Amino acid sequence: MRALSVLHSSWTRSLAVVVTVAGLAVMPLTASAATAGKAVTSVGSAATQAKTTSSSTVAASTTGGVLGSNVYIFDPSMSQASIQSTLDAIAAQQVPNQFGTQRYALLFEPGTYGSAADPLVFQVGYYTSVAGLGKNPGDTTIVGQVDTFNQCTDGDQSQCYALENFWRSMSNLTIDAAGGSGCTANTEFWAVSQAAPMRRVAVNGNVTLMDYCDGSPDYASGGFIADSSFTGGTVINGSQQQYITRNSSLDGWTNGVWNQVFCGDSGAPAQSFSATSGLSNGTAPYTTLATCPTTREEPYLYTDSSGNLEVFIPSAQTNSSGTTWSNGGTAGYSLPLSRFFIVQQSTTVHQMNAALARGLNLLFTPGVYDVPSTIHILYPDTKVIGLGFPTLIPTNGNVTMDATAVPGVNISGLIFDAGTESSPTLLDLHGIRGLAGLSVYKTDPTSVDDVFFRVGGATAGTAKTAFADDASDSIIDDVWAWRADHGAGAGTWTGDQADTGVTVGGDDVTAYGLAVEHFQKYETVWSGQNGTVIFFQNENPYEVPNQASWMATPTQNGYPGFYVTNRVTSFQGYGMGVYSYFDQGVAIESSMAFEAPDTPGVQFHDILTRFLNGSGGIQSVINGTGAAVDSDFNGPADLVSYP
Repeated sequence: MRALSVLHSSWTRSLAVVVTVAGLAVMPLTASAATAGKAVTSVGSAATQAKTTSSSTVAASTTGGVLGSNVYIFDPSMSQASIQSTLDAIAAQQVPNQFGTQRYALLFEPGTYGSAADPLVFQVGYYTSVAGLGKNPGDTTIVGQVDTFNQCTDGDQSQCYALENFWRSMSNLTIDAAGGSGCTANTEFWAVSQAAPMRRVAVNGNVTLMDYCDGSPDYASGGFIADSSFTGGTVINGSQQQYITRNSSLDGWTNGVWNQVFCGDSGAPAQSFSATSGLSNGTAPYTTLATCPTTREEPYLYTDSSGNLEVFIPSAQTNSSGTTWSNGGTAGYSLPLSRFFIVQQSTTVHQMNAALARGLNLLFTPGVYDVPSTIHILYPDTKVIGLGFPTLIPTNGNVTMDATAVPGVNISGLIFDAGTESSPTLLDLHGIRGLAGLSVYKTDPTSVDDVFFRVGGATAGTAKTAFADDASDSIIDDVWAWRADHGAGAGTWTGDQADTGVTVGGDDVTAYGLAVEHFQKYETVWSGQNGTVIFFQNENPYEVPNQASWMATPTQNGYPGFYVTNRVTSFQGYGMGVYSYFDQGVAIESSMAFEAPDTPGVQFHDILTRFLNGSGGIQSVINGTGAAVDSDFNGPADLVSYP
């Protein structure tokens, strides 16, 4: 859940400008003092009722083949009416289905779907991935909209948010924005928060990252765009409190609230983060890097010229900008589906490990999987890919998955849930110190893409650490580790126990779009040398009962959201924010949002803190430097650089 917070009039004024630029008949919105600063306690589906059919049983797919009954493969020869019916039935079930067990992958063969006269318009709900099956995004075109809208608390149209629009994705296709009516006409709506990536998507026309049509106040809290292109319409950021856009092409970008990060994006706004960013009449909170240091795009399914499914493995890039596909196609290589062991819900861990030992890769079909023992990745260049957000739950207090210290491993598209018996970690990438800099690791880095961790929420659970990355030269690309603040086991300090969200011990690790929230001790611990983080977002735990329960040392109140250990002599961080919301009515304090050794090689750029609501606050931004945020000064408290 996302704590609500006051959105300053600066973005309200900017939205009025957006309306002019985008040519949309939308009135400017304001944040209500009565609703700002509260946590959403019950998100219903009033928006869903207005825009989808009533919930119904979804018929099993007959087109998924070896990928199973929850994978739907559409092709242009199918009637649009039948495609629309299937999409609407899945949306009706999944839009309100935050903690359900249903999982779906919706795959579109190359071709065009919909037309200007009859657009294809549908919604994307929880645990639904939408993707084209072309080699490049231009091979599959949807004339219409692929939308995510607000959800409204108990049907109250004054309590509508996108703050819990998690666990969905869109990739590898083109959208020619068309259809809709009234306020939603001819506009792609992608109003999401964490764990809802947009990758390899081309949008022609208007696109908005907030839903300004369906009720108010329309808060949204962070998203991830990579390797995508936008033409013919300014991207409406609106109420998105924080966002990262990487290796993309923009045709304009409106406003920012607290933290907007651009890395390797043509058309990105100019660098403007300052000591007043996010404050009334302050500068826009833009952190803009011309290039990204090391990237590797996520593997994806496509249909080859013979009609066979293959998996494309993009090559690593250094100092990159723009999309990988704009000049003739993405560099990389293909693997036939025969090189993958297809994991179904009946598959045992023994069968998975036997396949991995034979040198096969794993492709998880949509579903929820009990994992009673560790899945072991042994060999270089092993790929573990999830379709439709497959969810893995350890059942014996075991590590769910680990990987040896080999290059080229990729893990993507999975959710790791903690089980009821505590696990030491959920995903563990092993490493050996001193390997960083070897050419095989530099040119063939391990990557973790669109992988999400939950301690509680869907399943009450416990783990010491969610994700440990000791793999040198690895890339973390869109990872959210979440100790649940709502759902199963959540809401108390003794529920859903978990010390730390992410630890990074590998050297030369690069992270983009890292979010870690609500863990009970050091939430993110970085002990590897020469690391780089481009965008970080954290919320402190909500339900701390008293200060004595939350002390890093006898004299240090609370735990930092991001901790760089004393062994580190080189680190770079860009666009990083930590927020507080202590909801027990006790004045809980955190001494600092960030803690790091005071050494010239450890540097932070454009970092901030924010008091969302509740009691207490954060006493400094980093190491005692930077203004406190509390009920008297909500912030953000901004630091352009440290030291």
